[in-house]
Amino acid sequence: MMLVVDKPAGLPAHRGPKGGANLEETFGALRFGLPRDPALAHRLDRDTSGCLVLGRHHKALEKLGLLFRQGRVGKRYVALVEGGPAQEEGLIDLPLSRLDPSRGWRMKADPSGRPAQTRWRVIGRGEGVSLLELSPLTGRTHQLRVHCAARGFPIVGDPVYGAAGAHPLQLHARSVEIPLYKNRDAVKVEAPVPPHMRDALADFGLEDAV
Repeated sequence: MMLVVDKPAGLPAHRGPKGGANLEETFGALRFGLPRDPALAHRLDRDTSGCLVLGRHHKALEKLGLLFRQGRVGKRYVALVEGGPAQEEGLIDLPLSRLDPSRGWRMKADPSGRPAQTRWRVIGRGEGVSLLELSPLTGRTHQLRVHCAARGFPIVGDPVYGAAGAHPLQLHARSVEIPLYKNRDAVKVEAPVPPHMRDALADFGLEDAV
């Protein structure tokens, strides 16, 4: 019913209006005997790496779409952030809306926006940075990036909500847990931390944290 691929950072998941290379154009190689290409069941930002779920046919996409909309898919990310929270774990409950409702994809914290919640846990601290485990309970555009920035610890390498620097965006979709079948355990998939993020973690002495 589904495939989970380890999406590389820097490659858009889907075809954009301006064209260019994207992961979706390779899906013909992932049919594995079916007559049609698989399709995206959700999205990851271009610069986010890790677990990306595909539905292999229309029925699978309908089921996966419902699971994502109902918040039943467990998603766990790791992120290297500037500074870090004082506590060891917590919940960010901060509604989000588009910065400009008429165009664009940039988001902002907005009390009158759509509900957005993210659980977080510190899994390592370095000099001037922290490594967090992030679990989004909702699926808003750029949710993790905006939530971290709004709380004063933007994700390292985020040129939109933080500041560009020596490292690319340090955000990785580490795992998904999908209750795909009744009366069976959820399907759990984990993607290894990619080289570009391991390099950054090593720079801050956090390579053993993951």
